[in-house]
Amino acid sequence: MKTETQNLFRVAIVGAASLKGKELKDVLEERNFPAAEIKLLDDDESLGQLERVQDEVAVVQPVGRDELAQMDFTFFASEEDFTRKKWKLAREAGSAIVDMSYALENEPGVPVSAPWIERELGELTQFTLESSSIVMAHPAAVALALLLLRARKAGSVRNTIATIFQPVSERGRQGMDELHEQTVNLLSFQQLPTAVFDSQVAFNMLDRYGRASAKPLEATERRIAAHLRKLLGVHAPMPAMTLVQAPVFHAHTFSIYIEMADPMAIGDFARSLVGEHVQIARSPEDSPSNVNVAGKDEIMVAVRRDVVHENGFWLWAAVDNLRLAALTAADCATALAAVRPHGKVQ
Repeated sequence: MKTETQNLFRVAIVGAASLKGKELKDVLEERNFPAAEIKLLDDDESLGQLERVQDEVAVVQPVGRDELAQMDFTFFASEEDFTRKKWKLAREAGSAIVDMSYALENEPGVPVSAPWIERELGELTQFTLESSSIVMAHPAAVALALLLLRARKAGSVRNTIATIFQPVSERGRQGMDELHEQTVNLLSFQQLPTAVFDSQVAFNMLDRYGRASAKPLEATERRIAAHLRKLLGVHAPMPAMTLVQAPVFHAHTFSIYIEMADPMAIGDFARSLVGEHVQIARSPEDSPSNVNVAGKDEIMVAVRRDVVHENGFWLWAAVDNLRLAALTAADCATALAAVRPHGKVQ
């Protein structure tokens, strides 16, 4: 008979010192993911950092074959380039891989997954013993897909438009630091640091970054659109969509226009959105914002009718981007765990 420890998984988080990695560690512990061990790994800059894991102090270690040996699951919460350099080490060690960096989204046989959406549609990804890798869907695509799928329950949808406001935490701690430093320097009339965005982000809204930015905003927009298309499939039409960089630290916010084919009461439309993972604002004090969704699992939504089109409704929505990413990654691992044998797959 297996012992209790033998029924648990050994887990590694690559990019453990990143914003995504820290949030993932918290979610795995809060949700009691069946882990006998959670090993923290990262690049050279983060080595030696101390973190609390499962009520014990752990040291961030380098990413190598020895560190990944015997791991059942490896979460890649690192930068894309770092994941591309290291993910094959995890595969060679026999570990299942959950990619939070999107580096593997174009690898053959690696699905882009969002269990929230699969459960909404009743179409769960079918994994086999050979299934070893999965890419979590972008949190903005997950939130948009869930709201658009819920809206169709109210009736036939004629048109949808979505503007996504991205927080700087999507660019990691460097993005957070640059917004902070720009804000301080602007108020003290000093030169602005622009290494990450190559533009002024503080007190500003951007539809694109400067030319010297390593990651164009348009690339993220295309990724969200590609993931959203995969999630919606034939079940709902793709919206017209644009991505805007907002001068905020955390949380995606959305301005979504949905025009219905037939007239309906705003209460009936709002009720179509209600369900698991969605919370409707009932008062102005509950209106979604970057502040009041911090640390929450739900997408918060306020609904109002368009002032020109009688059949049109506007959704103002917000979700904690890091939290949703961690929840999606944990759900992906749980789905893989159902078919995952313990120890190395030969």
